[in-house]
Amino acid sequence: MQDFIAALPKAELHLHIEGSFEPELMFEIAQRNKIEIPYKTIEEVKKAYQFSCLQDFLDIYYAGAGVLIHENDFYDLAMAYYQKCYENNVIHTEIMFDPQTHTQRGIAFEIVINGLQKARLDAKEKWGINSLFIMSYLRHLSEESAFETLKQSLPYKDLITSVGLDSSEMGNPPAKFKNVFEASVKEGYIPVAHAGEEGPADYIREAIDILKVARIDHGNRCLEDENLVQEIVKRDLALTVCPLSNLELRNTDVMTNHPLKKLLDKGIKATVNSDDPAYFGGYMNANFEAVQEALNLSKEDIITLVKNSFNYSFATDEQKKTYLEKVDEVVNEFAK
Repeated sequence: MQDFIAALPKAELHLHIEGSFEPELMFEIAQRNKIEIPYKTIEEVKKAYQFSCLQDFLDIYYAGAGVLIHENDFYDLAMAYYQKCYENNVIHTEIMFDPQTHTQRGIAFEIVINGLQKARLDAKEKWGINSLFIMSYLRHLSEESAFETLKQSLPYKDLITSVGLDSSEMGNPPAKFKNVFEASVKEGYIPVAHAGEEGPADYIREAIDILKVARIDHGNRCLEDENLVQEIVKRDLALTVCPLSNLELRNTDVMTNHPLKKLLDKGIKATVNSDDPAYFGGYMNANFEAVQEALNLSKEDIITLVKNSFNYSFATDEQKKTYLEKVDEVVNEFAK
């Protein structure tokens, strides 16, 4: 199964570029930019990656992002992730980035997007990896702040495919961002949102009905509301599920209780993703291996999950066709 998972071409639909910041690179960039971080060694950073909840993680996540200052820093961050894509056979990835994490501390939007874009072009040339960008609004900040970010993004909107909603979920319902999502869609951005990770099933409903999302990030807690499950199936909405993240943030107590198989059994188009892999202990292959083993997933289940990721990506129809043909080639090879 491990060989099969490794051989399959994959799409990743839920990845925060700031969450792919490995401790070694964080140290390197902090030293380069002469920035003090509260850890003396790489080991100390790794030790700090023990979280009891989403907020624990976010505190360290924002501290780490604080060392990113120059275009080159964002380039290095993204290239390190693309290298992992290459190693994990991820041929299409939809990368979330958090402009407000950087603009709030005086880093220009342009520096962030230019660094990421240069890496995207180089990764395409070097490894043939296709990728697109999802600009995420931080839900613990105000809708006014999100509007400011939307405005800053407009000169670069040909580089950005989608808008998302992330950060502290509890107490920050999707409805809070109704107007900025409407405005973002008018500008041509495809809406997605984190919902039902720590927040209740009602937040998923809000994301669907109020933000009109094309895809739900996480969405695990939909299982608490059978009517909502039916609605997700009826509307053919995919969920971007992040197994190792769910385990690390205590949204799942043990992997054998992870809801992924239940979601598939109910007809929901679930996908597997790594979320913030530097913090949660694994990139795409590790996430697939963890759920495969814990939930005893069959080859057919793995193929379904992989194909869901391509089918519910924001790639063009022509790209999807090519991707799915590549999946079938690998499946046929293993069948022999």
